Amino acid sequence: MSEQLVEQLELWHEEDEFEEIVDAVLEIPGEDRDYTLVSHLGRALLNLERYEEALEQLMSVEEEGEEDPLWHYRVGFSYYYLKQYDKAVSAFETADRLEPEDEDTLEFLALSRRKAAKKAARAAAAEASSKKTSGLRPLPKFDGANFWADNAEEQEDYVSEPLTDELVESVEEQLVFKLPPFYIAMMKQQNGGIPRNTKYPLGNQAAEAGKDNIMISGIRGIGRDNKYSLCGEQGSLAVIDKWNYPEFGVVICDAPSADQGVVMLDYRPAGNDGEPEVVYVDLANNRKVTYLAKNVETFIRGLVSAE
Repeated sequence: MSEQLVEQLELWHEEDEFEEIVDAVLEIPGEDRDYTLVSHLGRALLNLERYEEALEQLMSVEEEGEEDPLWHYRVGFSYYYLKQYDKAVSAFETADRLEPEDEDTLEFLALSRRKAAKKAARAAAAEASSKKTSGLRPLPKFDGANFWADNAEEQEDYVSEPLTDELVESVEEQLVFKLPPFYIAMMKQQNGGIPRNTKYPLGNQAAEAGKDNIMISGIRGIGRDNKYSLCGEQGSLAVIDKWNYPEFGVVICDAPSADQGVVMLDYRPAGNDGEPEVVYVDLANNRKVTYLAKNVETFIRGLVSAE
């Protein structure tokens, strides 16, 4: 390896010409690349955000890099952006041991530890949730094919993108509430829309509410792409903020008129991770809260034809 090539690689690095570095080093046969060349290659790949390739190159000189804090730092950097936070912590800890108090190392070590802890907490919560629900009865069958009014004019304003577990988790994190299993299962068949039946009889609640039923215009899907999605332009958070609804839950249905009210999941009895009740919040009556059903399944199955 010539000193001239190393000087050129350093010059390219200073000029942010990372592709030039990669091309130049890769032109050299693998068996002829020494530790210095591979280090330059790994650094350039990291700057190009090609983390898997960078890690592969760095690991090819693992033995030579064993006592090099910079090698461990770059390995940790790769693992961090590959979201393998436990391995990143290990690499940054070694880099810190070999070169104590390096500011960049300490910064990424702290970040990696926080990310690793958060990831472990999520995994533990998921496992606990799985154990908690494993003994419960399966969700009753839901006939989505006959539930939705496919020809409704505003149907497309309510139907969100096909539902995935990742999207559910993301929306729940934004809402700060865990959505009911029945609601999620229902939305996996069709993610929101306008039902054929849009009236919910109040029954024993009629006298207290001053009316014998409530009407809904649609049921919100779990997503962000449509304006009536839970996290859409006119989603739950937006409606609560605009109309000053109580912040104890999630708006899942609207009344036919904006100045009437909304149907909400009420998490006050069970907590943010529990099974919420379903209530109606009457905007026209000073945001009076009327209990509708013990859970979302009961509410959905209790809808009847407006006719």
